[in-house]
Amino acid sequence: MELTIFDVSHGFCALLVADNGNTMMFDCGHNERTGFRPSTYLPMRGISSIDRFVIQNFDQDHVSDLPGLLAGIHIRTLVRNKSVSVGDLRRIKEESGPLTEAMRVALHLHETYVHPVTVPPAFPNIEFKVFHNHYPSFTDTNNLSTVSFVHYDGVGIVFPGDLEKDGWEALLRNPEFQSHLKRTNVFVASHHGRLSGYCEQVFDYCNPGIVIISDKEIVHDTQKQLYAKHARGIPWDGGSGTRYVLTTRADGAIHLSAIDGGGCTIGTTNGR
Repeated sequence: MELTIFDVSHGFCALLVADNGNTMMFDCGHNERTGFRPSTYLPMRGISSIDRFVIQNFDQDHVSDLPGLLAGIHIRTLVRNKSVSVGDLRRIKEESGPLTEAMRVALHLHETYVHPVTVPPAFPNIEFKVFHNHYPSFTDTNNLSTVSFVHYDGVGIVFPGDLEKDGWEALLRNPEFQSHLKRTNVFVASHHGRLSGYCEQVFDYCNPGIVIISDKEIVHDTQKQLYAKHARGIPWDGGSGTRYVLTTRADGAIHLSAIDGGGCTIGTTNGR
């Protein structure tokens, strides 16, 4: 299994490639500064379809490259929070201004991907589980984020979208959710590492080796050391150092490679 969390500035985009070549993508943000877009990256890798596409959060920074993506890439199955209807979601988004093209496309997917998946795509050796809060218990898109867990041969990764503290606390009442957190050792920080996405209670159940933050330059002091105290740390720089937090703003794209029965390695574009 290979996982890459791309540098898309203030946004999110990650690509998982399973042992059989099937693909899973979490969001499709892009980077205006570097020009990175998943819609151009995937064809360069010879990828013409996404077997499972996860919209973690219906916000612009999570779907900004969706129109370009759909121009050349086929999405086989879609994962999102189905508890909120397209009408309610459109109303929520329009409260903050006119819809962007990307958001209109995202809402169209939400409206049209409604047929049962009779033959789900195969992801060998991968356990995939999604949780979310329900509308109208929550009416903001951040706390309606999907929280996805990927488990592969002892590697557990959580993708929490932009979930905020109240949303975390609600999901933590679920013993099954707690159980998946206990198996997590790669923690992707919610809401780009911002204070609003931080819930200290989560780490009563989760003791990750590394925390990963996808974001642009630091704009809040709380982003500097908020998560480091919760991570065990991983060897870095050939074993001469230890890293507790990796960030796309400083490290570039973050690559995780795991072999069934063979452990896991993590590297970055800007480091080792």
